[in-house]
Amino acid sequence: MSKPTSKALALPRALATLAAGMLFGFGLALSTMVRPEVVLSFLRFSDFGLALVLGGAVLVAILAYKGLPRLLRRPVLDDHFHAHPSVWNRDTAIGAALFGVGWGLCGVCPGPAIAGLGTGNLDLLWALAGIALGALVHGLSQD
Repeated sequence: MSKPTSKALALPRALATLAAGMLFGFGLALSTMVRPEVVLSFLRFSDFGLALVLGGAVLVAILAYKGLPRLLRRPVLDDHFHAHPSVWNRDTAIGAALFGVGWGLCGVCPGPAIAGLGTGNLDLLWALAGIALGALVHGLSQD
């Protein structure tokens, strides 16, 4: 059996990405993680419902990254499994701290903010504007 070309896999990859994004957004909406007040009550340790959501996400990630390469000889939509190296340095720590502070102040992170727009919460546009501004400032500071 011949290896599929990258060009031949472009549409299936795009459709798989779209389906995964839709499933992710649906899960965020179903878990109420798109509602900043729910996230803030979790961060204040007054509602632990989202701990189940986070635990489920960690479990799925572990199964996907550790289990699938052992079960499959190669991925369905690529010719080999890719390693995802993690580099921890000062910039990573600062970025993580800024992300955490922002998440704690407004109860919004990028994925749920975008999914929340689909539920009609247009106030999340303010959070997305702040996220975009932060990304722009970071990008400009790297030059």
